[in-house]
Amino acid sequence: MAAAVDWLDAYRAGDIESFLDMYADDAVVHFRCGGAAISGGTALRDFWVDRFRRYPASELETLEPSADDILITYRVPAGLASAIMIFDADGKIVLVICSPIATK
Repeated sequence: MAAAVDWLDAYRAGDIESFLDMYADDAVVHFRCGGAAISGGTALRDFWVDRFRRYPASELETLEPSADDILITYRVPAGLASAIMIFDADGKIVLVICSPIATK
């Protein structure tokens, strides 16, 4: 759970280097709306820099761990955003499944 909170803290701070350090080299980000997927260092960096700018995160809404993943829901200007994170044995993020932003 601490890794998910660190992820949100880095997102809120716009600290792209710390944020990307949390990802495994082969990490993938999937989107439930449209089925797009992003992987690779440059693609992940470009995607998250854009998200930091367009959808800055504020407070944590929920944090729900399960045996295999963690669901984090947080506020952005348009409403709520959520992500399911899966980690490898080293604690690095290998998969993020982002859900569409729910409007206020």
